[in-house]
Amino acid sequence: MPQPITIGICQMQMDNDKAINLLKAENIIEQAVKQGANLVVLPEVFQAPYQADLFRDYAEEFPGPSTEMLARLAAYHKICLVGGSIIELAPSGQLYNTSYIFGDNGELLGKHRKVHLFDVDIPGAINFKESDVITPGDELTIIDYHGLRFSVMICYDVRFPEWSRAAALEGATLLIIPGAFNMTSGPAFWELMMRTRAIDNQVYVAAASPARNLSSSYHAWGHSMIVNPWGGIMAEAGSGEEIIVATYDPAYLNKIRREMPLLKHRRPDIY
Repeated sequence: MPQPITIGICQMQMDNDKAINLLKAENIIEQAVKQGANLVVLPEVFQAPYQADLFRDYAEEFPGPSTEMLARLAAYHKICLVGGSIIELAPSGQLYNTSYIFGDNGELLGKHRKVHLFDVDIPGAINFKESDVITPGDELTIIDYHGLRFSVMICYDVRFPEWSRAAALEGATLLIIPGAFNMTSGPAFWELMMRTRAIDNQVYVAAASPARNLSSSYHAWGHSMIVNPWGGIMAEAGSGEEIIVATYDPAYLNKIRREMPLLKHRRPDIY
């Protein structure tokens, strides 16, 4: 059984200057570590404004400034660092919305390319088409770290229950979800999605949002949260810059699964 691990979510506000964003990320990661976190999560597209027509301007090959910073900080602080996501420039020239995950020696544990792209048109509310510039990934991401098995998915990925269930069936007991729900979907679905995924799969969920920036073109909902396998909210941020911390407890997760073994009660023979 893995040891308990303290999750810290860094809800930071993005600037138009990548260098400023990287410095802010470095500082807020340090603050999370000082609060006891040894698994730290940044928001979706933490090094750039969430604006599709600007994504190519902020894109990076791997390794690049953002991932080199993440690897260095993971090693320095001896933490697992889930680097939210950045805009990845692949050798082919394609762009991906990608989360890089580093271990406590600064080693790359894995990466997740956002699979489900956010293409929505809600009249009077929001029009956003991520697929105009981003190529979808095609792999489920499972990370093993000191006995803990977790899955990383990005924002819109969480809207598809099959994806979270696939991760749970692969043994993930924690879903880490950097996301940037907006002011329409956020109040309607953010809490509901995170608690539902935790309950349906009897897993912990750690969802990291950017802080709301009313001077940008995209207004994130905020409200980063950590949810336990019973659907209880252990920690929740407001809309501004904030760090939240809570502990993943494998003994509690096993208790929930033992008392109500949902995954064992599945009937895939009839559905």
